[in-house]
Amino acid sequence: MTSTDTSENLNPPESVAGTNSRSSAARDGAPAMHALHQTALGGPEVLQLTELPRPEPGLGEILVAVHAAGFNPTDFMHRAQSGFLPPPPRTLGWDVSGTVVEAGHGVTLFKPGDEVFGMLPYPYGAGSHAEYVTGPTRAFVAKPARIDHVQAAALPLAALTAWQALVDTAGLRTGQRVLIHAAAGGVGHLAVQIAKQRGAHVTGTASAPKHDFLRELGADACIDHRSEDFTDTDKRYDVVLDALGGENAPRSVSVLRPGGVLVTLLPGAEETQAVAEKAQVRAVHLAVEHDQAGMRAIADLVDRGKLRAHVSGTFPLAEGARAHVLGETGRTTGKLVITVREMA
Repeated sequence: MTSTDTSENLNPPESVAGTNSRSSAARDGAPAMHALHQTALGGPEVLQLTELPRPEPGLGEILVAVHAAGFNPTDFMHRAQSGFLPPPPRTLGWDVSGTVVEAGHGVTLFKPGDEVFGMLPYPYGAGSHAEYVTGPTRAFVAKPARIDHVQAAALPLAALTAWQALVDTAGLRTGQRVLIHAAAGGVGHLAVQIAKQRGAHVTGTASAPKHDFLRELGADACIDHRSEDFTDTDKRYDVVLDALGGENAPRSVSVLRPGGVLVTLLPGAEETQAVAEKAQVRAVHLAVEHDQAGMRAIADLVDRGKLRAHVSGTFPLAEGARAHVLGETGRTTGKLVITVREMA
């Protein structure tokens, strides 16, 4: 499989993030940091590089100096609308890879200087698009030595979503057949790799130019969603992972065998559950959770060379709004990552 940590055929517009003045809290003498912050909902232009007070770790928490942080569709959604979060002000970002600066009271797993990566508790733990972030110790695991912080930051939320959907929820096992929608996307391309490591036969949907990429990841078959109807087949799957939602969810029920499982990552059409019950399949909507056991499983796959994120583009913290512009096109392959500190 191939991967790159630089932009490939990407021409995002010029930076749309502004620079805000020092906050009153930062002026009060507390240690300060820069963050990609917003005080209102809206387009990428609401994101401002702002000086804020550096957080302090609480009970059972660690303070992490962020080296890199991933972007996910939920970042773009929560920038524009309240979603699961209260109204701004807010700093987004759930994926993080960095170095422990300070351990809070009661922490035994990590110490200053340890390199860690993980997903902050979703949805209320956001804040990794900044120079420092705090989070519960058990949201993190040791960063695999074989990958850098950019690669590590691209993994947590998307890989945990794929793991929790395929392994924890669907119980995917050797010999089963799985259909992965949007298989070249952030969750999808990691789900392909995880499913192959579970011994499954994997079919992925993506535009035709991305089929070679999917085959490099291990996909056994590819469907061009632009020219082919995935329901126009006699094949039946044990598991369908749907990252598209809408009417795609109930339509996916028709390609499941009786007893199969549909895991959708977005709310589907209202009739999905009724259609699933009639077809004698299970249909569930998954919301990702921070999960140290899942992160350890992901780190183990990385250590064994069986899982790697494809990074389509990287952006410095001050230009993070450009990633929002690009990500909202829906045309990126794999993940986008914000870089906060120089990589060693």
